[in-house]
Amino acid sequence: MKLKSFFPIIENFSTHSSQDWRKDVIAGITVAVMLVPQGMAYAMLAGMPPIYGLYGGLIPLLFYAILGTSRQMSIGPVAISALLVLAGVSQIADPMTPEYISLVILTGLLVGIAQFLLGVFRLGFLVNFISHPVIVGFTSAAAIIIAISQLKDLLGISIPRFSRVYETVHYVSNHFSETNWVTVSLCIGSIIIMLTLKKINKAIPGALLVVIVGTLLVYFIGEEKLGIDLVKDVPQGLPVFQMPEKIWGKIQILYPTIFTVTIICIVESIAIAKVLQAKHGDYQIRANQELIALGISKIGGAFFQSIPTSGSFTRSAVNNESGARSGFASIFTATLIGLTLVFLTPLFYFLPKSILAAIILLSVKSLFDWKEAKHLWQTHRSDFYMMLTTFIVTLILGIEEGVLAGVVLSICMVLFRSSKPHIAILGKLPESINYRNIDRFESAKEPEDILVIRFDDQLYFGNASYFQETIQELVNERASKPKMVLLDASSIHDMDSTGSHTLEEMQKYLINKGIIFYISGMIGPVRDFATKCGIIERMGEQKYFLNIHEGVTHFKNMQEGLGEKWTPDALQSNINDI
Repeated sequence: MKLKSFFPIIENFSTHSSQDWRKDVIAGITVAVMLVPQGMAYAMLAGMPPIYGLYGGLIPLLFYAILGTSRQMSIGPVAISALLVLAGVSQIADPMTPEYISLVILTGLLVGIAQFLLGVFRLGFLVNFISHPVIVGFTSAAAIIIAISQLKDLLGISIPRFSRVYETVHYVSNHFSETNWVTVSLCIGSIIIMLTLKKINKAIPGALLVVIVGTLLVYFIGEEKLGIDLVKDVPQGLPVFQMPEKIWGKIQILYPTIFTVTIICIVESIAIAKVLQAKHGDYQIRANQELIALGISKIGGAFFQSIPTSGSFTRSAVNNESGARSGFASIFTATLIGLTLVFLTPLFYFLPKSILAAIILLSVKSLFDWKEAKHLWQTHRSDFYMMLTTFIVTLILGIEEGVLAGVVLSICMVLFRSSKPHIAILGKLPESINYRNIDRFESAKEPEDILVIRFDDQLYFGNASYFQETIQELVNERASKPKMVLLDASSIHDMDSTGSHTLEEMQKYLINKGIIFYISGMIGPVRDFATKCGIIERMGEQKYFLNIHEGVTHFKNMQEGLGEKWTPDALQSNINDI
């Protein structure tokens, strides 16, 4: 393997111009301004002290910048990963406790190892079995769960930890009278300010500004007068190298969380990387190298007390819009986060938690994709119902259950669609040798005494019975029994042993009914397999044609040559004598 393949940043360095360096510096500074408040907010969403969110913006960014193939994607703490971690680890330990912190860091390490191994063994394709509607349903439900989880900091109410969303809502409705309206005002005011600044100019760091204003407000008015919850002590200095604590007795309980975080982070990050790559087109995303980069960034982060990280939609978009040309932008971001850890963390003492809640609430707004739900309802109802099912299961039963339901639904839908693929009856177009679906082309006419069928999928054990039963039904339901059935195999892209046996059984069935069976258009790899299995030799090479027209013409010529002596047996004997 070439060194540049494993370390894509080397190629970036060799081609970087002075203008590219300037753009990377600007993008790095811009993303760092966003990452500081978001990192602390997402750490608290994950049930961790804010400092661990800042740690997540340091070492992981450096590793990904060196190893990642996306030049614009920005990784770090994100809302979905934080929620997944909270949902899983909080079942074992209470958030903010030393045991909980150790388990979260251990989870990040194990997720990183899982992603690294998937990349090394080139198994990234497995995540393709989670369909887009399932992801939309899951993320939309997650957005609601995240929003509800912030009610304690929005309203200033002490809310016990519940495993179900509706339990939290019920508790809040019964204790709404305890609301701290100063906290509510700060949170809603922060949201309004950030939305207003975004409309004025997207480049304005609204999140950082509300953090500064809120902190100064509390500092000058006084914590006692406002009576609100503050972040308070945030450790100062860079994280030190430390082996994650191996709590072997509880690793087994973490498996569901590791699975869900691994899958969702891969889907989320690869999707971001591909979208950004498509906008530029001057480099390629290598999925397996991405998995290696994401895995190593988490593994490295775990040794420096980072919460699990992933690709961020918002920060990646800002990184791209700010002109980032390579992973060096992330290196500059990490450098600024390091300077923040060394010099600025004491300033966060007076930061209200309600402002961090406002940042989270505003960031998850984009996760609720109602436009896509509307589009699926109008264009593909089965996908809509799959999305809706995932949404409901996630919202009612929980995050891990929602992910599991989504995976099962996606696989079941793939199997269902593959088990009953599209089958078309073809007819000849006027003044042409081309054959098309008679249901789509009114001018297409079926050849006399001939049934031409196209099967639009691989022929394998999952749909072989459907293939056989459907062709038998098409033959039996016709008023005039066809004398020949021709299978257009041009859309059969693969075939297994069950499929080959099915073809032979189909031929025997048709011969018993006095019908000849031809095949046309079989593509090279499938024909190679059929030859290797011996079915072409057993069925007769004279029954395979390059295209439909050739097969139909051959049959008609044979039929005319026999004249009144034509019978299926006579035709079969004539073919075998050739």
